[in-house]
Amino acid sequence: VSDALRHWHQVMVFVHSRKGTGTTAKALAERAAMNGELERLFIGDEGEDDVRTKYIERAEKSRNRELTEHFRNGMGIHHAGMLRNDRRLTEQMFNDGAIKVLCCTATLAWGINLPAHTVIIKGTDVYMPEKGTNVDLSILDVQQIFGRAGRPQFDTSGDATLITSHDAMARYLDKLVRSTPIESNFIKQLADHMNAEVVGGTVTNIQEAIEWLRYTYLHVRMCRNPLAYGVGASQLETDPTLRGRCEELITEAARLLDERKMVRYNQQSGNLAVTNFGRVASHFYIRNQSVATFNEMIGKRKSPTDADLCHIMCCADEFENIRVRAEELDEVDRIKKETCPIKTLA
Repeated sequence: VSDALRHWHQVMVFVHSRKGTGTTAKALAERAAMNGELERLFIGDEGEDDVRTKYIERAEKSRNRELTEHFRNGMGIHHAGMLRNDRRLTEQMFNDGAIKVLCCTATLAWGINLPAHTVIIKGTDVYMPEKGTNVDLSILDVQQIFGRAGRPQFDTSGDATLITSHDAMARYLDKLVRSTPIESNFIKQLADHMNAEVVGGTVTNIQEAIEWLRYTYLHVRMCRNPLAYGVGASQLETDPTLRGRCEELITEAARLLDERKMVRYNQQSGNLAVTNFGRVASHFYIRNQSVATFNEMIGKRKSPTDADLCHIMCCADEFENIRVRAEELDEVDRIKKETCPIKTLA
């Protein structure tokens, strides 16, 4: 970071947690102050024409104390947990050069065109809630982040640094050298997307659903790499356009939606009709697994209480990755005793 700042270049440091953005910026400030480089490299000489002066008042008025603190050190933080105004202010300050170092999460690399001469990826271990453990940072994220360094319309060159372990280094070198095709995960969410099409009126029967599926990226990848999607050589030989496989997937999704009362599927005619459950799920982005859970749990309670309804809502599939941290247990217990108006079942 210091080396890039000595050459008057801005730096983006990518970390993998919201809390990590603040701790990384704080650690950089402490290290720079220890080496006597904070004022000279990170903050710079302030003058009347300094671009930092026009942002001082806005940064000081921000409710985000971390944003204000790091701005004083010539740095900024950016992650999805910040208010939209604070994120936009940070982006403007970095774009105008008011701050020289930006500690951020990978969401910035995908959503906003904010380039820098130097980008650094701090570590490659990313926590995966579904697996409950750390996994390697996706090579697509690495390439997207590296793409921030030295954009042609903004710079003539760029530097990208990946900080990782010796064990992971060989894997990343191999992935960076070899181009990896992007495969589709559409099959996992096919039922939810198909329900949205039925609700929208663009799909009214199985044949229309098959044609809709044949226009997706999933169909493109199934034709290019059939083995990855469960299509054998014999099936590909008899059905080169994979229309039969598309019909299998659509029929399976239609039966699942019908079972969960989100769509009415007539197997004889192939017609698909929307239901109230399906319409609500589509409008509010509720997964079909959650609708199935609601149907099952409400069916067991003839007259559910407010506590029952809250418990049913908390069992939704959307909340499966939310975990209570150990340090939060005391506060949760206190809130439950003092301010919770209904009896909790957990």
